[in-house]
Amino acid sequence: MSSMDDIDREILNRIQSDFPITSRPYLVVANNLGLSEDDVLKRLARLKEKRIIRRIGGNFVPEKLGFVSTLCAAKVPEDKIEFFAKEVNGYPGVTHNYKRDNRYNIWFTFIAPSMEEIEENLAKISSKTGITDIINLPATKVFKIKAHFDL
Repeated sequence: MSSMDDIDREILNRIQSDFPITSRPYLVVANNLGLSEDDVLKRLARLKEKRIIRRIGGNFVPEKLGFVSTLCAAKVPEDKIEFFAKEVNGYPGVTHNYKRDNRYNIWFTFIAPSMEEIEENLAKISSKTGITDIINLPATKVFKIKAHFDL
């Protein structure tokens, strides 16, 4: 059996870029697609369980909220990657964390109220993990594209 059917695809297409801002958003989605709210919720829970979707949540523009963001790259020995990633992911300002095939093999984004706070947190991460080769690459200009995957 396929991981997704056409109804799953319709639900994901609907919620990606046009998520209803209401107290019962899944009821609105269900009504638009001729489904029950319970069916939509069960389908999304199954897709999350199967790791087809990671999360459902808002994306905010940090600068418009008075925050700063940066991209960080770290050189992490293979045997420390899991420990390092777990430590980095413990910070609420970390929004993405990826392993890359490069000398700088762990890349993550960090959002905080100030660059000073990000630098303090990077120093804490270095101290706790022993990884000292972390590059902080703050954005100088943001080019935001809409990421919508037509399923």
